[in-house]
Amino acid sequence: MNRPAGIHHKTGSRTPSPSGRLRRPPLLKGRRLIPIIVQFKRRIKPADLHALRKHVFPHTLTVHRHLRVINGMAARVSSRCLNRISEWKGVSSVYPDRMKRTTLHIATPAIGAVKVRKKLGLTGKGVNIAFLDTGVYRHPDLTSPRNRIVAFKDLINGRKHPYDDNGHGTHVAGDAAGNGILSKGKYSGPAPEAGVVAVKVLNQAGNGRDSTIIKGIEWCIANRKRLGLRILSLSLGGPVVAPCRKDPLCQSLEKAVRAGLVVVVAAGNSGPRKGSVESPGNSPSALTVGAVDDRRTVTQSDDVITWYSSRGPVPGGGRKPDLAAPGEGVVSLRAPGSLLDTGYPQLRVGRGYFTLSGTSMSTPLVAGAAAVLLEKNPSLTPAQVKKVLKRHAFPLHLGADTAGSGEINLRFMARRRRRHRKASGFGCCCHSPRSRRSQRGCGCGAKSKSSVRVPLQKRPWLRSAGLRTVRKTSR
Repeated sequence: MNRPAGIHHKTGSRTPSPSGRLRRPPLLKGRRLIPIIVQFKRRIKPADLHALRKHVFPHTLTVHRHLRVINGMAARVSSRCLNRISEWKGVSSVYPDRMKRTTLHIATPAIGAVKVRKKLGLTGKGVNIAFLDTGVYRHPDLTSPRNRIVAFKDLINGRKHPYDDNGHGTHVAGDAAGNGILSKGKYSGPAPEAGVVAVKVLNQAGNGRDSTIIKGIEWCIANRKRLGLRILSLSLGGPVVAPCRKDPLCQSLEKAVRAGLVVVVAAGNSGPRKGSVESPGNSPSALTVGAVDDRRTVTQSDDVITWYSSRGPVPGGGRKPDLAAPGEGVVSLRAPGSLLDTGYPQLRVGRGYFTLSGTSMSTPLVAGAAAVLLEKNPSLTPAQVKKVLKRHAFPLHLGADTAGSGEINLRFMARRRRRHRKASGFGCCCHSPRSRRSQRGCGCGAKSKSSVRVPLQKRPWLRSAGLRTVRKTSR
């Protein structure tokens, strides 16, 4: 059989075929192209890429994706080409392009979202959440009475209209933003009026490479203002093999937080062993979420951590997870005909719902809670959202490496507030005037007692005491 012309894989010379033509030798059987992410010391230009290709010649370098958010690119190369790339002066680091995988009837009332909705009317309206997952099905709970699927981006198959061939992404979107219209409000998320931005970064099997997820994050950062994006929700993960500073996916999430996006990530389902929090849940700035079993009750006092919820610490000594939320037997939206729907028909609930468990389900509940908080206080930064939710979590007394600060709890928003807390809109974390925090302010926007000064002329009876100003205390 004649073979097409090519270059000899050892000598680099062109070899003739039996018919006299030049032929290309077959790719070595078993030679595997290695998926990698290359990070450069500075933003790469076309001239730099040309120089790199010249450096690795005669090996082929085909760029799969440009990853500008981390000054990098994704490629698939041979082992010899990989060695040449590592030697080039402009390369900072080379990482394996690893695979990541997917990791409400009771759940929503259990975190206090229903109480806040009834008392304050907060539903996440005006806050858009991006779900980087398997896509989204146009479920009535997301499209009726108005379509709340704000945008759809498919980085797997390049399709234009929303779909979900796995079913995981639809369930996750419903956990946070389903309005329960098919169930007459029974199965609704904490933010039933929040907008949904679906970014498909995982394939039908629920898997996706780091480079695809990074590209999805990059797309969200670039379009955050146009779409009104405030929150990223990632119910996916894989083993942590390096600290965050050496993990390109983790680095991209840190960039998203600096761009003003609240990032909520699943801790993973690799518990109960220590150090089992998955990447990118090891991101210091992200809200990393573990799972509790709410035991089908609204009260949080009987909730227990699930055996599979990943535990900290993370490499480098960081404390994770940050919070926990219900994740056992959560009922949410079903994507008809998807892989999960056809593979597990016994998990169907009613006409349009499905039961799943995992930190994948806990994560969007926290994302929905963050949407409610941002609806009330749109000026909050990602760091402030994280701080407030952690401070008001329901204590589970399980240790920081098991459940973080405790279980997500929005009931504090419905409580009566003292006068000095009104400045923040949700009740600040300043407490006793004797505490250090109240003396320097908590950073949530409310002024502490010690920071408000009253001019002397308004207190003339104190002039005799020789005081210029006095502290104003609230009652």
